[in-house]
Amino acid sequence: MAFSRDEIYAKVQNVLVDALGVDDDEVTPTATLSGDLGAESIDYLDIVFRLEKAFTADPTKPFKIPRGELFPEDIETLKNDPSFVADGKITPKGTAELKKRMPYADFTEFEKDPTVDAANGLLTVNTVVNYVEAKLKAA
Repeated sequence: MAFSRDEIYAKVQNVLVDALGVDDDEVTPTATLSGDLGAESIDYLDIVFRLEKAFTADPTKPFKIPRGELFPEDIETLKNDPSFVADGKITPKGTAELKKRMPYADFTEFEKDPTVDAANGLLTVNTVVNYVEAKLKAA
């Protein structure tokens, strides 16, 4: 079964409401998972499991999210690498690495002021929707 982007968004929204205990109206396309919705590292695993369940329409063809693919696990390591971060800013090499690890994120605003704090804002509801949409199309 093919899902429209609106259907994907609605399912992602429901997953985030359930996993994070937030209200529907807080889960907007540009809401950041950690900053706006309060997600912590333990929540990301729960979100992955819930997304897999929500998007498995046929049990013989489960929707799987490989570990570290949606939520890169070693971003903190990257932030502590001097070739990727200098003076609180993500270097061009660091930005390239982030883009490689997070191809579904929108880097438009981040690139205007690529601070370490701004990197936390790359993981938005839209990033999750973009990821799920791409995975479903590839399946």
